[in-house]
Parts: sequence; structure tokens; C-alpha cells
Amino acid sequence: MRVRDLLAPGTLGLRLLAAEDELDRQVSGVMTTDLHDPGRYLHGGELVLTGMLWRTSAEDSERFVRTIVAGGAVALAAGEAEVGPVPADLIDACARHRMPLLAVPDHIAFGAVTEFVGRQVSADRAADLAALVDRHRMLVSAAGGGGLDAVLDLLGGDLDLDCWVLTPTGRVIAGPADRLTAEDRDQLARTHLAAQRQRRRPPHRARLISGSYSLLPAAVDPAEESPLADWVLAVAGDVTEWTGKRQQLAENLARLVAAERTRRDEGRRLRRRLADEVLTLLQRDADPAEISRALHASSAMAVRYEGAGAEPANGGGTWLVLSAESTGLPDGVLRTILEEALGDASDRALVAGSGNGAVGVLPALDAAVPAEALRELLAPLEAGLGSEGRITVGVCAPAGEAGGLRGALEEARHARRIAAARIGRVCVAGPEELASHVLLLAAVPDEVRRAFRSRLLDRVIAYDIEHQADLVRTLEAFLRSDGSWTRCAAQLHVHVNTLRYRIGRIEELTGRDLSRLEDRVDFYLALELA
Repeated sequence: MRVRDLLAPGTLGLRLLAAEDELDRQVSGVMTTDLHDPGRYLHGGELVLTGMLWRTSAEDSERFVRTIVAGGAVALAAGEAEVGPVPADLIDACARHRMPLLAVPDHIAFGAVTEFVGRQVSADRAADLAALVDRHRMLVSAAGGGGLDAVLDLLGGDLDLDCWVLTPTGRVIAGPADRLTAEDRDQLARTHLAAQRQRRRPPHRARLISGSYSLLPAAVDPAEESPLADWVLAVAGDVTEWTGKRQQLAENLARLVAAERTRRDEGRRLRRRLADEVLTLLQRDADPAEISRALHASSAMAVRYEGAGAEPANGGGTWLVLSAESTGLPDGVLRTILEEALGDASDRALVAGSGNGAVGVLPALDAAVPAEALRELLAPLEAGLGSEGRITVGVCAPAGEAGGLRGALEEARHARRIAAARIGRVCVAGPEELASHVLLLAAVPDEVRRAFRSRLLDRVIAYDIEHQADLVRTLEAFLRSDGSWTRCAAQLHVHVNTLRYRIGRIEELTGRDLSRLEDRVDFYLALELA
């Protein structure tokens, strides 16, 4: 119920004394008090009922109103039975703080007000829950879907409750996206994944600069542990402090989100089968005309999905291929992760694969996805990967026609091997690195790379640990400065003589000469491998 409902004709007979513009506030309960400082007992949303026994002077009114405002009260109702009419100083204080002030006549008992509010709040909550379920059923059965945004609009409009549905990478599926910054979404996704990985019981709480949030997993199948692929419901506020019925509302909403996800996935089945067919054609080096027909079917499907007037997804005939592999994840999860990371593009892309591998083919409209952008999209997943979990992705250069997709796939796989050679839980490499030395490093067996790195750097690293000498950082700066003593010293903020001493110590420890090009190249490669 709202504050204005307390003033409705034929109800309680209360009188409004201040803050007429604030009557749309939502009342969640009642607190009756004559304490001088009731703030510690307020949780937010209460109508405060008081007999004003705490007031001995005008200054008391300012202090009392300031206290209940800080505690989150939405209105103040002052009884006139004990001390007579509401004093002007209390009216002025409520006006200054925009706190609705209601006068309770001496013939109205506080118990009657409390009972009225309790009935209204209970009825509203039951009606809200029923309306939510009925509205969702209607929306998910309608052609085109769109149910989640409407349900969240209902909660925001009727209950003043902001909710969002997020992917594990922090992309907004539904909800008021403009009310969450990119940093907020990233932190919420990481908090949720870390809590799921640690098997903490939901709801998970996140406290950000913008406020507190509760995170509830919307798992399609709770028996399957795949938080990296499931959506998450983010709710403004701390659900654990809510009443039982309000908590049930959040839990039911999480179930509805999971049901909507299942409906969406059902709609993707045909597209997934087509993606698997295209991947099979590429792997057996099929006739380009056959591949082109499958891609044309993909574009036609996207037009049907997006509605009349949509342009074919591959209007320019240019395609981008992604190759991905994972370790430490359940089979098939990587495919879903890639679909969710691509966002709206996934409705025009083809994402195939099984087990721990996946391949994505994106049409021309999405062929400008650079490796670094994809790396940023996937970065939040690091929080949900265990000690053995890892995702590596390779991105090819755009292929101009269907006949070039076979080569593009091989290029993406080479780029993925470059990503796999790096250190990190989520690594992405692009086509620009295929003409670099890193391509050669990726082809070297792991044990050979480890031995090469160890022979050149182990003694330097050990010396750094023992003497805090900063030799490795000095070596990196020296190579980045192309061997320039003055530039390197300036970059490190040390004297040139100090730099010469450090380089001499590195040469002494390794038996190498940093004035020789061959030795500089070896050190550079060893640092790349590290």
C-alpha cells in the first residue's frame, strides 16, 4: 500500500499536515514508538506511529524527524490523544525533511491503524504475487516472448523493486540496464560466480558503491553445476532482511527466470542443429556451395526471428570464426558460455560444438568483434573458474566468402593455441598475432618451453627473491627500451650507473651478453613464456 491509502475517504479519518508531494511512498509495515531515538529499530518502509511523549521542546521535533528519515521511515503519524494537537515545530520539521506527517485524532486507536496497514500490505503482497505469475504465463505464451522485461517492469512499477537478469559475463538480459554501470555489472557477475564456486548458499549479497544487491541463481537444472552458463537474478537491496513472503516473491521470480531461459533455449535448438551441420561441412572441407546454402538458411532464420523488415545477417558475405576450448568445465557448457557472451549477436551467429570445445561463426554485422573486446566480455568468468578451470579462445580475420571459412577455422584454431600458451584463466588471441613470434612459441611443446624459460631466468628470479634486486623488471624495461641506457634508466627512475650494475649482474648470473642481438632475443622470448 501507499501512504495516500491512509487518507482515503471512509477509512481511518487521518489528516495530512505535511509533505503532500510524498504520498506515493510504499508502506511495508508499522512501528509504534515513543523512544527518543528509534532509528536502530527501523528497517525501511515503515509508517511510524507516535504519541509524541518524547517531545519536551521544539528541538526534539527536529531530532526525532531526522532520526526516522535516516532509518528509512516513509511517513509519520502523530496521535493527539495524549498531548493534544500536533505542534507547529513538528509540522515544520517534517516539511523540511519531506516526511509525510499525518494526524491521528484522539478517537482513533493506534491498534486500528496498525490493523488497517497490516491487512492492506498482506492483500497487496498476495495480489502482486498472483498478478506476477498470471502476467508471466500470459507473456511467455505470446508469440515473440518478451516476458521478463514486462515482469520486471511490474515489480518496479508496483513494488518499487529494481531487478535485473544478468548473464554470467554481466550482460543485461532484462531489467533497467541504464541503472547499472558496466563496473556494477562486472562486480555483480564476479561476486555471484565466486560465491557459486565456493558453494555458498544463495542469496549472495554484494555491496557496491551504488548500493546493496542480492543475487539468486536462475539455474535451469539445479542438479547440474554450471553457474558459468546460468543466468542470475540481481535484486536491489538485501533479500535476507525482507519478510518471508517478500523473500518467497524473489525466489519465485528466480524460478520464472529459469523457465524463461528454458523457453529461450528451446527456440535455439534448430539454430544449434544448423550450427553443428555447418561445422561438420567445414571439417570435411565440403563444397563451398553447400556451405553457402547452410549459411543462407542461417540468415533467413535470423530474419524470421528478428521480424519483418530485418536485413539478412550476412548482407556483405563476410564471416568471422571463433575457436574455443575449456578445461575443468562440464561438457557442453563452453558452447552456452560463448552464446551468452556474444549477446544479441548469438541470434544471428552459429555456435557449434560439444564436450570442451566450441566454434562460433558470426555474420558480417558482427564481424568487427576484436580479440580484446571478446577478452573483456569473458573476463568476469575468471571468478567462477576453479584451480583447474580455463577458457582459451582464438579469433580469425574476417573471411570474405563461404569458400574461405575452412581456412578461417584453421586460423582461429592457430590463434587459440597462441592463447593457450599464455598464463591466465581466460585468454584470447586474434589474427594479428599469427604473424608474430608468439605463433612459433605456441607450437613448442610445454616441457621445452618450461626448460628454455628455466635456463635463462631461474637464477635471476632466485636472486630477486633473495636480494629484492628487481632484476627481472629491469631486464624487461631494458628490452622494451631497445637497449637504450638513458631511456631505460628514466623509465625505471634510477641512475644510469645503477642500471649498468643491474644489467651486469644479470649477465654474470646467466653467462649471456645483453649487447648481443641473439642474447636479447633469447631473453625476450623467455620473458614472453613467463
